[in-house]
Amino acid sequence: MFGLVTGGGGGVWGAVVGCRGAAPGGAGGPAKIRETLAVDGLRVARPVRATDGRYVVSGWRADTYVDGAPEARYDEVVSVSLRLHKATAQLDRPRFLVQPPVAPWVDVDVFVAADRAAWEPVPLRSLRTGGVPIATTPDAQRSLELIGQLSTLRKPVRSPDQLVHGDLFGTVLFAGAHTPGLTDITPYWRPAIWAAGVVVIDALAWGGGDDGLLDRWSSLPEWPQMLLRALMFRLAVHALHPRSTPEAFPGLARTADMVRLAL
Repeated sequence: MFGLVTGGGGGVWGAVVGCRGAAPGGAGGPAKIRETLAVDGLRVARPVRATDGRYVVSGWRADTYVDGAPEARYDEVVSVSLRLHKATAQLDRPRFLVQPPVAPWVDVDVFVAADRAAWEPVPLRSLRTGGVPIATTPDAQRSLELIGQLSTLRKPVRSPDQLVHGDLFGTVLFAGAHTPGLTDITPYWRPAIWAAGVVVIDALAWGGGDDGLLDRWSSLPEWPQMLLRALMFRLAVHALHPRSTPEAFPGLARTADMVRLAL
């Protein structure tokens, strides 16, 4: 069987998917994490190494095929997040997650910088002092203004950092009543509940998720503060990413109003 992956970024050959991709540490870093990861109630795509043992060759990687498609089953995605991060809690911090973004920037560095912006005392100060240009479009400027306002609402959190997947929204696949599948991991070193918060922010801002998502998971530790930092992260991505569109901002602004009410 052969087929093209949606978006033209790769193809399917029998039980193997080949694609290009980038993540903190390169595609090989997340692949190594997925190679032996076992999670209750989750099918994890395994890396397929080249004949010389490499995970990535000329920017391409291969994984076992996991059937299914993303669906608006956001409570289930949050549940997947909790199970996944119970399994990753014992993993050591990879060296590539310690390195700061460096010029010249690539897409991966945008997400690393946005993550730091949500947690550092003065959001984006490290970028400004480093001379990194920040977008000046109206919606990017509104994102920066919101980040500044929201940063004043942060309170100290005590949840421990660990290895988490910070982009579950599009990488959890469903196929009817079958066990959900996971195609990739975008690694960050943050509290597990933060990653669940990113799922909810994405669902509310862009996925048509219902407003009750915020309340249904309110029993999670430090939930309002994790939502706040997840929102600041997504706003920073919007402000920094060169391919951000104005149409993506209203959903973030609406979600910001909801998170403020939850604090």
